[in-house]
Amino acid sequence: MAHVSNLIAEDIEQYLEAHQYKGLLRFITCGSVDDGKSTLIGRLLYESKMLFEDQLSQLEEDSKKVGTQGGDLDFALLVDGLAAEREQGITIDVAYRFFSTDKRKFIVADTPGHEQYTRNMVTGASTADVAIILIDARKGVLTQTRRHSYLVSLIGIRHVVVAINKLDMVDYSQHVFDRIEAEYRDFAKQIGLENIVCIPMSALRGDNITEPSANTPWYQGPVLMDYLETVPLADDAESHRPFRLPVQWVNRPHLNFRGYAGNIVAGGIRVGERIRVLPSGKESRVASIVTADGLRDAAVCGQSVTLTLEDEIDISRGDVIARADAPPAVADQFETTIVWMSEEPMLPGRPYLLKIGTRTVGVTSAAPKYKINVNTLEHLAAKTLELNEIGVCNLSLDQSIAFDPYTENRDTGGFIVIDRVTNNTVGAGLLHFALRRSQNVHWQAVDVNRQAHAALKSQQPRILWFTGLSGAGKSTVANLVEKKLHALGRHTYLLDGDNVRHGLNKDLGFSEADRVENIRRVAEVARLMLDAGLITLVSFISPFRAERRMARELVGPGEFIEVFIDTPISVAEQRDPKGLYQKARRGELKNFTGIDSPYEPPESPEIRIDTTSQSPEQAADFIVARLLANGILVD
Repeated sequence: MAHVSNLIAEDIEQYLEAHQYKGLLRFITCGSVDDGKSTLIGRLLYESKMLFEDQLSQLEEDSKKVGTQGGDLDFALLVDGLAAEREQGITIDVAYRFFSTDKRKFIVADTPGHEQYTRNMVTGASTADVAIILIDARKGVLTQTRRHSYLVSLIGIRHVVVAINKLDMVDYSQHVFDRIEAEYRDFAKQIGLENIVCIPMSALRGDNITEPSANTPWYQGPVLMDYLETVPLADDAESHRPFRLPVQWVNRPHLNFRGYAGNIVAGGIRVGERIRVLPSGKESRVASIVTADGLRDAAVCGQSVTLTLEDEIDISRGDVIARADAPPAVADQFETTIVWMSEEPMLPGRPYLLKIGTRTVGVTSAAPKYKINVNTLEHLAAKTLELNEIGVCNLSLDQSIAFDPYTENRDTGGFIVIDRVTNNTVGAGLLHFALRRSQNVHWQAVDVNRQAHAALKSQQPRILWFTGLSGAGKSTVANLVEKKLHALGRHTYLLDGDNVRHGLNKDLGFSEADRVENIRRVAEVARLMLDAGLITLVSFISPFRAERRMARELVGPGEFIEVFIDTPISVAEQRDPKGLYQKARRGELKNFTGIDSPYEPPESPEIRIDTTSQSPEQAADFIVARLLANGILVD
């Protein structure tokens, strides 16, 4: 018995060791609604013997209760875990499943088919090596098929299986298969997809999944499982690319150890090799490589390591460590492709956050150069990007980052866009190249700076930002404040919304995107006037918190004073000195703040003026008194 036990233990150990070193393939299934994605994955789990007895029993029971296959096993139930998915018979979230065969391990992402969940599909595809695009043989190539195929091409997945599914419902017709294959390959050629295998199958019946089907004697290509077990792995290509280690955290357990931890996303490194840290450009040599299994002489792509260096240099989270002879580029302005994932449109000039690798920076976009019609691949003019739209646009970051073009490295060339208020991911994209101006345009140092200008004027420059509804009294109060400051000998300038639209911003309308750009330009002008040593009064509706926050962040702490002219819309509408509310109510004036365009009141302004209890004169006196109390007007 002991001998038998030892043999069993040895077999288990050998099995586990072999399993540990199997290659890992990540793939996604995508396509239109009800093309059979979840059924296909369920079938793969079933055929690979990855179901426990209790899971199989539960599947049989669920198939009888809620299945859609007349009592036969409904494999989709293995994957569609959300109650809403089971009720609707669709996939909403991205479902990840693991299975293995004798040759490989697999992680598969079942991605949604509904257009409204395209953002979830992008999430699932971001780490995939292979895409299985399902097409219902009864329906052929659909808009969503083209959209997902374009995204697959865009994200950089180069191996595609076109699973022409439900062939059992068209009598396993070779003519139907050939027609769909020809149409798909014609579209794929236009978007640069080359490594394509088309397989006729029925996920429900198991045709051409693990064994050649007798129902398709006319098909001589690989079955799905054979293809998945033999397609080249992406890790093999990544290991031959230049070394990249985005720093996840600085490991400092005690004073005698400082290491830089992260996951190697490309290439390899050895002890003693010279490295460069980007974006700073500092260089050193690798002193040691620490892993969970101890010290190593070398490390390769996919490993999580901690590097120690021979020199003490300033490195922090988000920096990228590279070999000194093959560093990434550094820039702060890029041309990019963005897939927009939010129901709120992407607004040029609005500040967002951009996360690339382990670094998060501030970002704004210019107006899109164009958006892409995924059906025709036509380039269309666009001012914004709406939900699920794909566009090419320039981005400006608030600091330089190390990067590679996405075509060279997904990890150092791919990014997500995050809303600064909600912290939701609202977009995903890839970097094409750095704009030349990011390298050629530098900040010119001047000897007569802000402090010199302010000293000459004997004042502390500030931005007084007046915000409120149309008719609240902003311009009236701001004008009175400037008169009082002028009488005190202060150097001021008033930027009024209407006046600025006669010149600097005369090209802008009143759409949400134009309002954002309106405030962005004015905020930049106000910053320049602050540098000139002026007390600058800005009187704009400025309806969005994000843009007021952006204006605040352009200057130093305490230099931006938000003055909220708080007037109820009913009072502002009664005043209506320009008759604008009446026009808006009649539908003659679109995108009017407070009527069909929102106003987001300040959450914590430095000064709040209630015009229902204060006259404009009293409000101006109150603001000047606050400035005096804070020492801003003291010589």
